[in-house]
Amino acid sequence: MQLIPLSLALASVVFISLDTKGQSVSTSASDTSERIHQVEINLVGTTQNEGDSPFTLKDRMAFYKVRGVSIAVIHNYKIEWAKGYGWADESLRKPVTDQTLFQAASISKSLNAVGVLKLAQEKKLDLYVDINNYLNNPKQAANTRIDSYTLLNGSQLNWKFPYDSLSKGKKITIANLLSHTGGLSVHGFGGYERGTDIPNIVQILDGTPPANSAKIRSMYEPGLKSEYSGGGVTISQLIVMNTTHMAYEKYMYENVLEPMGMTSSTYSQFPPRDKRTLYAAAYDAEGKEISGKYHIYPEQAAAGLWTNPTDLAKYIIETQLALEGKSAKVLDQQWTKTRLTPNIDKRAALGVFIDGTDSIKYFGHGGANEGFRSQYYGSLKDGNGVVVMVNSDNGAIIPEIVNSVAKVYLFKGLYHSKVIKAVKFSANLLDSYTGKYEIKPDLFIMVSRNGERLYGQPTGQGKYLLLPVTENKFSLNYADTQIEFIKDDKGEVTKAVVYQNGPHDAKKVN
Repeated sequence: MQLIPLSLALASVVFISLDTKGQSVSTSASDTSERIHQVEINLVGTTQNEGDSPFTLKDRMAFYKVRGVSIAVIHNYKIEWAKGYGWADESLRKPVTDQTLFQAASISKSLNAVGVLKLAQEKKLDLYVDINNYLNNPKQAANTRIDSYTLLNGSQLNWKFPYDSLSKGKKITIANLLSHTGGLSVHGFGGYERGTDIPNIVQILDGTPPANSAKIRSMYEPGLKSEYSGGGVTISQLIVMNTTHMAYEKYMYENVLEPMGMTSSTYSQFPPRDKRTLYAAAYDAEGKEISGKYHIYPEQAAAGLWTNPTDLAKYIIETQLALEGKSAKVLDQQWTKTRLTPNIDKRAALGVFIDGTDSIKYFGHGGANEGFRSQYYGSLKDGNGVVVMVNSDNGAIIPEIVNSVAKVYLFKGLYHSKVIKAVKFSANLLDSYTGKYEIKPDLFIMVSRNGERLYGQPTGQGKYLLLPVTENKFSLNYADTQIEFIKDDKGEVTKAVVYQNGPHDAKKVN
């Protein structure tokens, strides 16, 4: 508003109808099919009312209007199971299987970092010098093809980062780009409808037509703090192209995806037709298919990966084994440690975020493209993890699934759900909180009432239940987020304060 030999043969499992009801978890269950069943019936949000029963996956997919879900669970350095649920493309009656490809969105940044660090491991890049050392490369081949949607000549790739006074004379490094510590603009990208003009990478960096995003420039000096910038990661895409003299998607497949066994995955935005049949269609928060079925993302490093939970699980396992010095399919142990070490703050490492307690930590990343949401976690020890991908703008079901997996498998440090005592208020009080709240010009929260419950709906997302903590403070049931409604001297609600990574004022506008 920002986790090989198989213990079970992986079939392309179709799951259209679920008829189970919620029940308590059998912690002694060892059979994989039973564990799958338990995961499917024990979904809980990050906040739950005291006495509430867990939800079933079927019920939550219907509630959130999610058409398709795909899950993979990693246990003891192996993929224990992977399974698809619902529809990859409802209009074509194409079900989700464990082979269905979803847009990974910002999870693309994790694999991009692996590719960049491989170049550093090969001493072709230095992570800690000025990025302009690797830009404006006159040796770039004149006929380099940047995917099949555009052809750039050498002069078009002659781009350097335009430092100005906002950077205060400090230079941006590749490590800054990968850890969002470069002080750079452009949080994320909206993609492009199929059939429309697609910008080349220099047009994206400069924010010139047909690019639909702002130019990528300094907001403040690099190295000051971590502030998410998909724009910065896009600069690293050009650095890869300039360094390797290869199309980005070709370099990434041959040097990162294929060596890790991620052979179903691709950064190409126009893959062969046989692979395109595996693509899931994208749906908005109300369950409506987006125009053109999905968007194109020329910002490949930041948002362009097509993959599935099975392939992402292979990446997680390779990372875990490399960290222990037991594998080096792409990165060795030392460079894996570098990738997983936060840069400046305690969370933002190189292409991943580190979360958890001192004893149990996870590396992971989420993703949000138009009509797709995803999340993965991999433990830094013990070889556990989970990947969830959905073809919906409503990602609220994802933390509920992660909680269920963590509870069934006893994954320490991954279960995040607190129980609060239900509080009831008058309809008049709840009505006083309803309305439209502006966090910033392009981000609003609509608060509405249905019966005795309030719901919040951020711009471009679905409705989320608001659970009362006090008379004027409510907790979202899908994230570590609270909303406090503020009244003036006359008792009128004038604003809300949204607590998510710090307080954010939201003025009531109607």
